[in-house]
Amino acid sequence: MSVDKVKEFFEQFGREKDVLEFENSSATVELAAKALNTISARIAKTISLKREDSCILIVTAGDARIDNAKFRSEFGIKAKMLSHDNVFDLVGYDVGGVCPFAVNDGVDVYLDISIKRFNSVFPACGSDNSAIELTCAELFKYSSAIAWVDVCKDWTMESVPIA
Repeated sequence: MSVDKVKEFFEQFGREKDVLEFENSSATVELAAKALNTISARIAKTISLKREDSCILIVTAGDARIDNAKFRSEFGIKAKMLSHDNVFDLVGYDVGGVCPFAVNDGVDVYLDISIKRFNSVFPACGSDNSAIELTCAELFKYSSAIAWVDVCKDWTMESVPIA
C-alpha cells in the first residue's frame, strides 16, 4: 500500500506515527475536511500537472484553483492535469491519495502560497484515507519542494480565519 511507503519515508524524521488513517475516504477536499474536522481550505491538495514526459506537483490550499495565466507565466507551459491513467505511473500514487512525499524520480514539487495563511495544513499520505498535519515549513522540507509559487486563484488571506 502507498500509505506504507509514506510511513516508511517519514520514519527517517521520526514522524511515521503522525500519519493519520481514517475508516472513511478522504480522497476529496470535502471528505478530508470532514474526516479531520477542519475547514476545507486547510486541506493541502496535491495537483498533478503534465510537463513533457513527466509532471509537476503543485500543493495548494483546499479552496484554491490553478490560475492558467499565472501557471503559464511561472512555468512557461499550459496547465494540463495528468490523465487518471497516468497518475500512478508518473507520480507513484493513485488519484485520491497523491501526495508530495517520496514521489517518483523526475517529479518536481512546488508549494502554492495559498497554504501559507495557515499554521498547519493536511496533505494526503499516499492513500485515499490518510493525511498528516504539518506546518508550512515542515511541508516544504518533507516534500523537497523546489520553491513557493503563486499560481492559484479563488482564495484570499481574508477568505478564512488563520488556523
